[in-house]
Amino acid sequence: MNEFKTWVTPLNRIITETTLTGWKIEYEHFDCNSDTLACLLYTLFQENWHQVGLGHIEQGSVLELEFHEAPKKCVLYDGYLTIIANDWHFHLCIEENFGGPNSETPIELRQQRLINKGAFYRRLNPEGTPKTWGIQLWNGAGEQAMTIFLPNPYVEDENLLPEGKANFTKLELYNELRDIYVLGKKSIPFAKNPLKCPYIAVCTSGRCYPSRNWQPIFEALKSAVTKAKLDIDVRTSGCLEVCKLGPVVYHSVDRTWYTCVKPEVAERIVNEHLVQGNKVTQHIYPSDSV
Repeated sequence: MNEFKTWVTPLNRIITETTLTGWKIEYEHFDCNSDTLACLLYTLFQENWHQVGLGHIEQGSVLELEFHEAPKKCVLYDGYLTIIANDWHFHLCIEENFGGPNSETPIELRQQRLINKGAFYRRLNPEGTPKTWGIQLWNGAGEQAMTIFLPNPYVEDENLLPEGKANFTKLELYNELRDIYVLGKKSIPFAKNPLKCPYIAVCTSGRCYPSRNWQPIFEALKSAVTKAKLDIDVRTSGCLEVCKLGPVVYHSVDRTWYTCVKPEVAERIVNEHLVQGNKVTQHIYPSDSV
């Protein structure tokens, strides 16, 4: 496991593209290692959700999404960061995606899915004046994976402000993050990866009938964790990729999947695995991982 670093080493890589309309896009690239990217995305979507938007931009198509309240869930599972808002959600691959308990994702596809390039950008009009600010992320195939829209001093409630009325205090978030992640002038404001909080989750997916009876498992996990006074989150999750063998429980710290879990098995998982470090081998999936 790599040591968490609280300072970014600047890449000093600036690329400028000229569009057919005479505008320019200035990209300042930053190191996209998983810890750095996790800190940046946590800051954006957990702490500054009310200031940012996200989407995808291609010629002839623009998708823009915004948060109207804090995300309901922010979780990292099998390399994918999942952010769940009230009416929509997204998945973004920021670590290697193995493909569930059987590691079904081919090496080449893992490399393509992973975010491996990122840049803070400014769009400049033909006169050279910056007019929009944001962050662009690319996957390992070189495709634009996500655009994050940062506050724009020229816009208020989706309306352009009158000439000379720009609110440049709205650039504070851009400048603060740029100092940390591009220029390395300030340290990362975390002592560890904020997305690596240990958790144990129970699948609530309706894809398989057994997992629909997840509530007793969740309650048993919560109760056992509380009794053991453990510092670990108990969560619900979507599909944990072991369909038809539910209820399924997943432990994030050592990537362990448990199947056919009943309340008494859930208690054993907490007391034997989480407390004593001994896995409940009868319910581990796949069985050859024991």
